[in-house]
Amino acid sequence: MKAKGHNITVNALTQQSCEWLKGTGPEADIVISSRIRLARNLAGYPFMSRADEATRDITERYLRDRLLKLNLTGGMQSIDVSELEPLDRQFLVERQMISREHSEGRGRRCVVFNNEQNLSAMVNEEDHLRLQVLHSGYCLQECWEQINKFDDMLEEVVSYAFDPEFGYLTACPTNTGTGIRVSVMLHLPGLVATKEIQKVFHGLTKISLAVRGLYGEGSQAMGDFYQISNQVTLGKSELEMIETINKVVPKIIEYERLVRTELVKKNKLKLHDQVSRALGTLRSARAIASEETMHLLSSVRMGINLGLIKDLDIPTVNELFIFTQPAHLQKIKGEAMDVSERNSARAAYLREKLASLPE
Repeated sequence: MKAKGHNITVNALTQQSCEWLKGTGPEADIVISSRIRLARNLAGYPFMSRADEATRDITERYLRDRLLKLNLTGGMQSIDVSELEPLDRQFLVERQMISREHSEGRGRRCVVFNNEQNLSAMVNEEDHLRLQVLHSGYCLQECWEQINKFDDMLEEVVSYAFDPEFGYLTACPTNTGTGIRVSVMLHLPGLVATKEIQKVFHGLTKISLAVRGLYGEGSQAMGDFYQISNQVTLGKSELEMIETINKVVPKIIEYERLVRTELVKKNKLKLHDQVSRALGTLRSARAIASEETMHLLSSVRMGINLGLIKDLDIPTVNELFIFTQPAHLQKIKGEAMDVSERNSARAAYLREKLASLPE
């Protein structure tokens, strides 16, 4: 289903939340989401870095048509990213539906996704195709089963660039082989507060795992969110990659929980005060920047999980993390705003969403 006006489709998304923000699934107090991406290219076509405009048009139309015709429950819809205004493209980045590279790319490109927004495909990003499954909580096996089925269905109707020795051929050598990128987004305010986070980073780099911010490669960590993912795909199977992550993430979860418990034991009153002040600021501020909002919401989220804040749930806080981002805020308000205007609008939005809480 392709909307007549792409902006209408993007505008409709402002009225919906994402499945991965629901705060459900295993270990959802610490694991925000689990994601698996697969990089694929069409056989017989040059990679995107060498594709001219005519080739980009052909691959975009060809892949979008076949993606929309897949027999998936609920169907799929598409957005022509190349025809969007910068604000709409940034909105899709904030929602984790497309990458920054896809947003800032050139030529014909689109994103195809399901109603739950947990299954999507970027067409004409760095590779011809980037398949993605994104779920709430710690559920890599579920993600793998869904994306593997999605990939198999698509491979029945398109021919991938594949080499018997090297596997799936990709634009970046680090993706060659399985083409898989396994990542888990973690909320680690305890490890950040105690400065133990650097030990975690050091240990992960030793086993060739990457640590990135909320929006992946090149992004900074905000709100104590960190993405942990594999760096290379060649030489290991998909299940081996997933198992590598599965060996590490439970230890980080345990470490974070231990640190949070110790923080409560050592000075519960101070921690409760910090959390309460964060919530109080969010409820009363008249102007507030995005970065400060993320920092304060991080404290509130931890406070909820530790039982220090009542009458506020994790799904609401998760949504506030995303809906107070610059593009989301402007789309909700229906107008472009400068930084000062956004800071005022963000504060008003937070006051409205948190107004129902008891004092």
